[in-house]
Order: sequence, then C-alpha cells, then structure tokens
Amino acid sequence: MATRTRKLLVDIHTHVYLPQYVTYLRNRTSVPRILTRKTAAGVNEERLVILEDEPSGGRPVGPQYWNRDTKLEFMDKHGIDISVISSANPWLDPLPPTEAVTLAETLNSSLEDFCASAPVLTSNDATAASFSRLYGLGLLPLVSEVPIPAILSSISQIAALPHLKGVIIGTRGIGKGLDDERLDAVWEAVEREGLVVFLHPHYGVGEGKEWGERENGHVLPLALGFPMETTIAITRFILAGTFDRFPNLKILLAHSGGALPQLSSRIASCIAHDPIVANRLKHDVRYYLGKLWFDAVAYGPEELEFVSSVIGRASKSYGEHGQNQTQFPSVTGENEGWEEDSPSRQEGRPDASTSGVERPKALFEAIQAKKAGSSRMLWGTDHPFFPPIDSDRDTASTGKWRSVVENLDAINRVATWGEDEKDGVRAWNAIHLFGLGK
Repeated sequence: MATRTRKLLVDIHTHVYLPQYVTYLRNRTSVPRILTRKTAAGVNEERLVILEDEPSGGRPVGPQYWNRDTKLEFMDKHGIDISVISSANPWLDPLPPTEAVTLAETLNSSLEDFCASAPVLTSNDATAASFSRLYGLGLLPLVSEVPIPAILSSISQIAALPHLKGVIIGTRGIGKGLDDERLDAVWEAVEREGLVVFLHPHYGVGEGKEWGERENGHVLPLALGFPMETTIAITRFILAGTFDRFPNLKILLAHSGGALPQLSSRIASCIAHDPIVANRLKHDVRYYLGKLWFDAVAYGPEELEFVSSVIGRASKSYGEHGQNQTQFPSVTGENEGWEEDSPSRQEGRPDASTSGVERPKALFEAIQAKKAGSSRMLWGTDHPFFPPIDSDRDTASTGKWRSVVENLDAINRVATWGEDEKDGVRAWNAIHLFGLGK
C-alpha cells in the first residue's frame, strides 16, 4: 500500500456504459434504451432513456458514456488521478435470466480490460507508480429467477480480476429488496472475498405521480427520489440483521447515504417503540452507520460536515446493547470552564475566561467525531451524468464541470476538517477501502 507522500484525487463515483452494453441498449425498443431522433436543427442525436416517462425524452448521450479515452481526458482536465469506474444504472436488471448471466461475465471481463490497458499513474514519487489510473466495480446478475450459484460464480470471477475491486448493485436485489434472506449466500461470498458493494439507486420511489403535473425536468426524481430509494433500501438491509450476520461487509452508499444520516435517530426511536423489531438487532440502529461508507457527492460543506458528524458518533456512542453512551460535560468540575455554578453555564455557553478553556468537552468531542466520521467518506463526480448546461457561465469560463468543482469546493470548506481529513476524503479513504495500489 502506498503512503501519503503526495496529493492525490480519486473519483469513486464515476460511470460507464461499456460498448457491449451500449449495443444492447441501441437494440432495445423499450426502456432502458438508446434511441435516435432529429434535433430542431435536423441533426441526428442519440438519447439515453433509462426511466419510464423520463422527462425531456431522455438525455443526449455520446462518447463520454462509453469511450475510455474520453473518460481519461475528463480526468486530466479536472486533475483526477484515479477513477473507480462502475457501470451505470439500470445494470442487468431488465435482462432475462440467461442473458443476464452471460452478459455479466462478458461485461466484467470487458471492464477489466478497460482498466488494465489504461496508463499507470506517473510521478516523480516512486510510490505512485503502483497505481493504475482506472479500477472498476463489476456487475452481478441480480435478476429474478437467476440461480444463486450463478451469482456466486460472478462474485468469484470479479474477485479474480485484479483491477475490479467490488461490485455495484441496485436496491431491488433479486426482486424482493436487500432484506431478502436468499441474498445471505451473496453477502457471505462478498464478505469473504473482501469486495466493496456500491449501493446505487435507479427506480426512485412511488410511481412518479408524487412529482405532480408541473414540468420540473429531472430535478425531483434525481434530487429526492434517488436518495430516498437508497435510504429505504439500506434501512431494510440493516433491519434484517444483515450486518449482525456479516459484520465485515463493506457497503458504500451513493449520494452521501440519502436521508439516512438525517433520519437515523428517528428510525432508532421507531424501533425502540415497536415490539416486532425492538429486540431484533444486536446494536442501536445508529451504530451501523459507523460500519457504512458514504460517497461525498453532497455538493455543500454543511451537508458533508453533518454526515461526518453522524458517522463519527456511531461507533463511539452506541454499543452492544443499543444504549446511548455519549459522554456529556461533567458538572462536578471535571471540565474547567463548564462547572455547574459557572456563570457561563447559566448562560448556556463555555466560560472562555476560566483557565483559557474556550470549548466544553462535549464540543471538542463533537469536532473529533466529525473528523473521525470523515474517514468513511469518499469523493466522487457522478460523471458522465450532470454535464454543464449551455447557460452555465462558470463552466464556459473555466471549461470544468460544475458537478466536479462544487463537490471539491465543499470538501475544502468543511470547517471542522483539517488537511488530513480533506486529503482522506479526496483520495486516501478510497485507497484504503478499495485496496488500491497493492
């Protein structure tokens, strides 16, 4: 494993449709598909349609979705050293079982070639030469009626391919969600092989009627539907006791975990008041957030700081028996400047004049928790989705994608993270999680 001797930038949320999959989409006549239509200027244009009743008739699609050189050019333009590439949704979900098994094997081998033939990371730093610029996440034929042994065979294939470091999956499992007990053999195999599972949404929530009749483009299904889909799926996974049975699973959540960090204490309260699930788990549900990994595709420093705070409290505050173990400031003189009879305690704030103490212990611990939580967060771009629009003046002046710049700027502006934490989120957490450079 390389050491932290230089600044690196690793993108763990970046997608591709491999050429064989593109051919498959072009040949389809129903969603998902790639169709050709004429623009207002009379020019033929290919459009990608991956959702039923997709706004705007899909989105323009081109080489940035499948061409490796175009991916590398994007990386070079934005200073990205390494990308961990995954196939974009909807993966193999629409395929018949036999086709899904065959195409999974083909696409996994193709992704290995896609990554293995890419250039290595060059630098005067000798440790950097151990990195390829591209790694990948394979596909499993998670389709209803595919036999579990066929899925296990795909896991073995992926584990044997040196540039593939995990798998990307959707939220439906093999048709009944991630709490389906039939998946236990899959979790066991993934855990044994040490593969990362990148959980990514596709279907959203409901049937689309909840978005109303007003035309809002992709905003509501992508900004709200996708994160809520992830939130529901991973909560079901946790409630099924999956982490209790397979405690070493490495699950990475897209879009900073959706609403899970915000709702985790509400979920815990509902569990505590429901006799069906109150005693099911070994830990308080908030404990399991400390076992998850989160991408940092949140676009704002306040959101990143909040997520890292919730992650950081998880393993510290919630133990084996689900009890809150948070340590609050002492009122017996243990924390100078925060004594029970201190004037500042009456005002609800620390006494900065006492022994130079400017923060109570609880505030200090909260900051440390935010720093600790950052160690399970990883930067990503969501390329090639969210390209600049024509009216984006910032992109026009810099040539860089807003989605990349905003997520990097958000990391840089998290007030409670030092440079070590920021470097971790930008690169070294990914190197650790995926075992890059080995």
